[in-house]
Amino acid sequence: MIGKLPEDILQAVLETVPLEFSVIDRNEKVLAWNKHSTRIFKRPEAVVGRDVRNCHPKKSLGKVEQILQEMKAGKRDKARFYIDLPLGPNQEKQKVLIEYYALRDEQGKYLGCLEASQNIAELQKLSGEKRLVD
Repeated sequence: MIGKLPEDILQAVLETVPLEFSVIDRNEKVLAWNKHSTRIFKRPEAVVGRDVRNCHPKKSLGKVEQILQEMKAGKRDKARFYIDLPLGPNQEKQKVLIEYYALRDEQGKYLGCLEASQNIAELQKLSGEKRLVD
């Protein structure tokens, strides 16, 4: 990153970006997440510091472990999934994009993983163009 953000600005940015994220360290412990009150995938605050395996359904756990191992080994930097989930007041199915990104230092050493999720149902409806000047 070029420049340095003051702590209050950084916090505002992390809560404002149009996606929710969770961060784990190299030992697969949950460090933090944003958008606590509006998350698609809610979790109790007690999860901070615990093993990431406690945050995933058993049926997807094997794949999560495989992705993390491949990231640690340097074989993978990203994984992308999308699923239909019932969301909102009417519990209508909406498309949710889930991406995992390996976090690495400047030498490429694995530091952990960023999991980013976003409801993309509205984005799927976009067509044509809408320019800034429109």
